[in-house]
Amino acid sequence: MRISRCTANSLARGRALLAFVVLLALAAAAWWYFAPHTLPGFVQRNLPQSPTSNPPLYEWRDAQGHLHVTDVPPTDRPYKTVHFDPNANVLPKGVAPSK
Repeated sequence: MRISRCTANSLARGRALLAFVVLLALAAAAWWYFAPHTLPGFVQRNLPQSPTSNPPLYEWRDAQGHLHVTDVPPTDRPYKTVHFDPNANVLPKGVAPSK
């Protein structure tokens, strides 16, 4: 079966458009996952929170009583789950910290 030149061009354009849309979706997903704080405000409010944007931390003490804060909970002792505000202690652009 022979495909006409018009049909072949349409198929090629369709495949190129599909590839472009897939790449665009992958780029958007990577932006959301790796840099959610840089997304526009209206997008941040309408999308679920990225798992990397504010991961839970675990606070626990070792046998000597030293405090540890880790991203993995200990298996052999009690711990407290801590969530932090990623915007806390952030200075606006161009403001130097006081000494």
